[in-house]
Amino acid sequence: MDISVVIPLLNEEESLPELSEWIDRVMRDNNFSYEVIFVDDGSTDSSWNVIQELRAKNDSIKGIKFQRNYGKSAALNEAFRASQGDVVITMDADLQDSPDEIPELRRMIVEDKYDLVSGWKKVRYDNTLTKNIPSKFFNAVTSKVSKIKLHDFNCGLKSYNKKVVKSIEVYGEMHRYIPVIAKWAGFRKIGEKVVEHRKRKYGVTKFGWDRFINGFLDLMSITFVGKFSKNLCTFLVYGE
Repeated sequence: MDISVVIPLLNEEESLPELSEWIDRVMRDNNFSYEVIFVDDGSTDSSWNVIQELRAKNDSIKGIKFQRNYGKSAALNEAFRASQGDVVITMDADLQDSPDEIPELRRMIVEDKYDLVSGWKKVRYDNTLTKNIPSKFFNAVTSKVSKIKLHDFNCGLKSYNKKVVKSIEVYGEMHRYIPVIAKWAGFRKIGEKVVEHRKRKYGVTKFGWDRFINGFLDLMSITFVGKFSKNLCTFLVYGE
């Protein structure tokens, strides 16, 4: 299979039919074999019913349902385990990520041999005060600490070599730091692509300030574990 598209979601019933049709059109236009894995992270609307209806019409669509909200990291982790594509692409379900980006994101993995490519929403349509400013601060700190030159670590639109998603585990709020986790796991060719950011068409944002607080705590944890692992390897090799 060429591509697995992984889509975590929470209460996005209105956007799912349009998104699935758009993805299918892109795949058919490019002759890609594919699957779409929707992960319903405890939705309280009709999202799961919509996924079942879409599945009945298109057997490339698959679904995973959580009985309650576990968070984006858990959703990604389960979908990564289930994915079968040689390239795995993640995107949000709210139509703010464009499926038209898929062919180039795949090409950068297959032809340019990147392990991971992260989208960069250079032009955004979010509220500047509540999201853009803290996002820029978050990304600057993460880039400095991890020494990975990315502008938008938390962009939901990313592509991965299959080996990456099968080698990492994502939990807590760690989805923000998947490039960092991948680097600690030995995948060092990490690239970036400017991608389109679309205005939200349906529903409301799930963003909250508490996620930044938890995110920085997770960054400290990842940094500690990464440095500890390197020091442990040195000890085992040299006996120091």
